Amino acid sequence: MTATPPLSGLKVVELHAIGPVPFAGQLLRSLGADVLRVSPPSDPGLGIGVKPEYDLLNQGKRALSVDLKQPDGLAALRRELANADVLLEGFRPGVLERLGLAPAALLDAHPRLVVGRLSGWGRDGELSQRAGHDINYLALSGVLNAIGAPEAPVPPLNLVADFGGGAMHLLVGVLAKLVQRSITQRGGVAETSILAGTVGLTPMVYGLMAGGLWNLERANNLLDGALPFYRVYRCADGRFVAAGALEPKFYAQLLAVTGLEAEIDPRDQYRPATWPATIERFAARFATRSRDEWAQASAAHDACLSPVLDFTEAARHPHNLANGLYRGEPFAQPAEVIRFDRDLGAA
Repeated sequence: MTATPPLSGLKVVELHAIGPVPFAGQLLRSLGADVLRVSPPSDPGLGIGVKPEYDLLNQGKRALSVDLKQPDGLAALRRELANADVLLEGFRPGVLERLGLAPAALLDAHPRLVVGRLSGWGRDGELSQRAGHDINYLALSGVLNAIGAPEAPVPPLNLVADFGGGAMHLLVGVLAKLVQRSITQRGGVAETSILAGTVGLTPMVYGLMAGGLWNLERANNLLDGALPFYRVYRCADGRFVAAGALEPKFYAQLLAVTGLEAEIDPRDQYRPATWPATIERFAARFATRSRDEWAQASAAHDACLSPVLDFTEAARHPHNLANGLYRGEPFAQPAEVIRFDRDLGAA
């Protein structure tokens, strides 16, 4: 990052929440913003049981402990908002209004303020006031049904709906309003939901469905494990490799790495009738070596074959370390993953 981070001088007030809102605030902080986290005195950790030193979604943030249901707590928050650029909140629809913090009133008092609002289900509809978590939003968006083996969907951690859907779309909205404010000198509201953000990740799938190229049954599609060259295989040591050789030139390399050129005709790559037998051949071949042996065998080939690492292994992998993706102090954790430098493009 440059000596002066791109969001240096930006003041963000983040109202207490778990998951996507703290993640959004943390990303803004990593870009240079001054983030103040406002939490209730009774439960500053919001019941998630993580010690402060391990709470990476809130590292580097300033903290203010106030009860927003009390007049003095609201007064303290209003004092902070007087100099704030952004307010982030993740309450159910209507909670901010009931606290006396309706965005319209906030913007009357602070015309340059950008209010970023993230609910679970959205402000309208029968579920707007219902509780929910990542897996619930995935379920209603259609995404959960598409992930996993035919027997049952598989929850993909909370990285898709909470962080990929909700937090990222919230950030896009907030940053867009900040850019607009630089022109108009007026703030405004950027509002989305975790459900909406998850749906927002799916346009490619809907296009494929409309074109007759997507099957609603799991493990029957291009990117869901149905293809022999885009799936995970178990190795001799019980660990796994991931094959992603979609293009014919990479598929040819995969056949070379596995030594299956004589058994598998590359011209049949996209013939579904051949896939079950091809999967069996690949599975049998990958079962003859360990994961790391396959990684070594493919090192000199563009075969789109990768070892499936756990989090600890990922933090130690030489390539990841060469790119500065992790730092080791005080313990292994992701580093800042966006680089800013005027000369990067010339490298």
